[in-house]
This record gives sequence, C-alpha cells and structure tokens, in this order.
Amino acid sequence: MLAAGLSVLFMGLGQLYNKQYLKGLTFLLLELYLLIFWTVPFQWAMWGLTTLGETVQTRQGFEIIQGDHSIFLMIEGILFLISFLLFLWFYYLNIRDAYKVAAKAEKGIKPNNAKQMLKNIWDNGFPYILLTPSILFTAFLTILPLLFGVLIAFTNYSAPNHLPPKALVDWVGFDTFVQLFKMKTWSATFYGVFSWTVIWAVLATITTYFLGLVFAVLISQKGIKLKKFWRSIFILPWAIPQFVSILIFRNIFNGEFGPINKYLMDWEITDQAIHWLSDPILAKLTLVIVNMWFGFPFWMVLMSGVMTSVDKEIYEAAEVDGASSVQKFWKITMPLIMFSTAPLAIMSFANNFNNFNIIYLMTQGGPVNTDYSYAGSTDILISWIYKLTLDNSQFAVASVVSILIFIIIAIFSIYNFRKTRAFKEEDMMS
Repeated sequence: MLAAGLSVLFMGLGQLYNKQYLKGLTFLLLELYLLIFWTVPFQWAMWGLTTLGETVQTRQGFEIIQGDHSIFLMIEGILFLISFLLFLWFYYLNIRDAYKVAAKAEKGIKPNNAKQMLKNIWDNGFPYILLTPSILFTAFLTILPLLFGVLIAFTNYSAPNHLPPKALVDWVGFDTFVQLFKMKTWSATFYGVFSWTVIWAVLATITTYFLGLVFAVLISQKGIKLKKFWRSIFILPWAIPQFVSILIFRNIFNGEFGPINKYLMDWEITDQAIHWLSDPILAKLTLVIVNMWFGFPFWMVLMSGVMTSVDKEIYEAAEVDGASSVQKFWKITMPLIMFSTAPLAIMSFANNFNNFNIIYLMTQGGPVNTDYSYAGSTDILISWIYKLTLDNSQFAVASVVSILIFIIIAIFSIYNFRKTRAFKEEDMMS
C-alpha cells in the first residue's frame, strides 16, 4: 500500500495521504523533533556504549583533568538504546495505522476526522493510555538496571585497575566467564560456594517443608484440643520480623557468652564452649536449624488448610477397606498435599537459593575460609555477590555470578514447574 510505504519513508506521510491531517502532522513533527534535537546525543551515546570512553583522567600539578567515565557512558548508552527501541515500536505503529486506514478506505470506509479520532482513542485506547506510564517505568526502572547488570559481566569493571573515574573500563567479552571457571583463585571459590548454595537450598527447603508437615498432621489429630491456639502459637516465628529474630539467634548461639553454651556447661553436658558459628560444619548446621524455626510455620498453616479441605468421605471409604492410619496418610493425605504444595516448594527452593538475610545476619558468611577469594565458609552465591560488590569492588565477577544464578534458578524452576502435576491438571482442565 502506498500509505504504508510513505509512513516507512517518514512518520506521518501515510496519515497525510489518508487525509488524517492532525494525526499526520503529529507524527511528522515528532520525528522532525527527534531528528533535529536527538540525533547528535544519540550518536554520542552509542559511541560511549561501544567504546566506554577513550580519555583517561590525568593530573597536572594539583589540578585533576577529568576524562571519560565509562560507567556513566554505559548507562547513558543503554538509556538511549531503550529509547530508540521504543521509538522503533512507535514507528511500527505509525506504519500499521497508515496501512489499516488505507485498507478501510479501499473498502469505502471513510477515515476518521480529528474529532472522531480523539473519541476513538478515548473509547478504545483508554486502557493503553493507562498502561503507557507502566511501560515507560518498566523500561527505564527495571529493564535498564537489568541490562546494565548483564553488560557489566562483559567488561573488566573491578578494582584496583579499572575503576572510573580514575581509570577506564574496557569490553573484554567472555574473559570474566572463563576466569571464573578456569582461574584457580576464582574457580575454587565459585565451585565451593556454589556446592554449599545447592546443599543449603535443598536442606532449607526439605527441613522446613517436612517439619511443617509434621506439625500440621499433629495438630489435625482428633485427640488434640485447642487447635486454633496451637496454630496461633506456632505461627508466631513467621509473624515476628526475621531481622530481629536472626540477631537474637546470633546471640543465643554465640560461642563465648551465648546462653546455649552456658546451659550446656552448667548441666555438665560439655566442659568447654561449643563454637557454633566459628566452626564451618557447626555454622552450616546452625543455619539449617535456625532456618527451620523461621520456615516451618508457613508450611504448617498451608498444609493444615489443604488437609481440612480434603473430603472426609475419602478417609471413611479407606477405613471401610481396612486402611490403617499410616496407609491413609501415605496414600491419601501425602499425595494431596504434594499435589497442592509442589509449586510452592519449587518457589521456596528458589527463595532459599537467594536467602541473603539469614546467611549474612547470622554468620556474615563466616567463618573465614583461606581457600576462598572474598568469601567465607557459609557464604552462598548471593552473599558472595554482596561482598564482591560492596566490600571489594569486583563488579565484573559479581555480574557473571548473578547471570549464572539467574540461569540456574530459571532452568530448575521451568523444568520442575513443567513436571508438576498441579500445572498439568490445570492445562487439562483448560
């Protein structure tokens, strides 16, 4: 169509050809404005994004002559790149609009005038008007930081030699990825921290899941009185702010003056203090135990709700068939609970994989491990990233680890969600 072709050449020409003058002039003036005022800044931003700067900061006597700031150039480049992609999308809408109006005109449908166009936008485009701010905020407040974090992995942005504004940052491709897996100083730390992260996520998920199941089953027994009272008591650990509780547990398990060691020595169970948080094995065990305290109430309440929703006739039929209490639990209760809670268990694993609070507040990643670089014996990947960035300015390596965390969690979650019966049942019903 001629109208679409004209809109490809320049925004608004197709609309002018279709005799939609207000819309055409709006598109036309928008592109003219961008070409006149934003062409040079866009070229500068793309230069900065591709080169990350060429002029190094220098000193002449007591005067510092500023050079290019690589990180600012990268952010500016990403900002203009996102804006350019949004402009291309808007350009596509301009072409599609011209094509549709021309197609209707060939069928004898008269194009809308300015008043009809505004009324149509208000009637049919109101949801899109409301969604536009969300799209812009998502583009610049979510996508921009994500792109920046990913691109850092392909640079050498790290201390001590590549920290702006004193020094420039360079694109290095996949060199940082290779170093993480092959350079011994990094690979030993990564493999060690990664293995503990997986073990921690598995243990933290399984222990809280089954402890919550045990409490839910106990409370649901017929002989238990004051069920609401017990549920209210056991939900308290989950209701109290975790930050406060972790600091309290940190003092309770203190190796020098903690109350646990004091009672153990007073009762003559041990003759010396146990270093709960100073010994690598004990520190990891302590983290799992403390996490059980925080995690089991959620599962207890969730599983209690699942069990109360099970049709009692199923259990009555099982009793008629001679099933024991153990058989009813494993053949009826457990499959129904697993069916309902499996997706949440997968999400819990992903959450524990990145459970920064309990690791950092409880042990700060310690005790020290001399074989690791910038990490302690109980550090998981997310707490290691924190130390790499905030404490040691190793931004490139931290970005690589962040990407790997995303890939691992995404693959694990997608695979398990696809295998979960709950979602298969949902697909079959739909």
